[in-house]
Amino acid sequence: MPWSGDQTLKAAAFVVGPRDGAGAALADLARAQGFAPVARYGGLGKAERQADETPLVFFLCAEVASIESLKPMADAIRFSESRKLRFSPLIYFARTLSVDSIRRCIRMGFDDVIALPYGGGDLAERIGRQVGRPQVYYETSTYFGPDRRDRAAERPADDGDGGQVRRIEIMRNPETGIDVLQDDFQVVL
Repeated sequence: MPWSGDQTLKAAAFVVGPRDGAGAALADLARAQGFAPVARYGGLGKAERQADETPLVFFLCAEVASIESLKPMADAIRFSESRKLRFSPLIYFARTLSVDSIRRCIRMGFDDVIALPYGGGDLAERIGRQVGRPQVYYETSTYFGPDRRDRAAERPADDGDGGQVRRIEIMRNPETGIDVLQDDFQVVL
């Protein structure tokens, strides 16, 4: 069953961004949505330790001047050896968004991009999309992240070079964490 804002979300949230301003506002928003604990992202080691204690970990990124500055963090999460982190929801929050910014987030494997301001009920619905339902991820030689083939941005599951494409269907559950439902290799010609 998908999560709704009326339930306690048994998930931790790491806030990526400045300690004040947008980062502090995002931490307050995470607490209001029921995340516990809420902490500032301090590297993959800290996230791995939290993932051992909490079944589900979200990464909530505050608006930054350059989206590309988030790439090292996104790559560390998306290419982590820990399944608990690799499939964690990665969400970017911004007051101003361009099509280019959204495309860059998609290419980095973000699960969602949310334009602020956003009401609490609407936000709970967007967060709820990340749990309790099957999610498909693709891995190619140049991409690892959610299936975005239905978006206007480029199709990451087909990186144009052919070769193997790994399709992984997962389910995020606040009680048990990440469950892999299916893991297939496909060949793109």
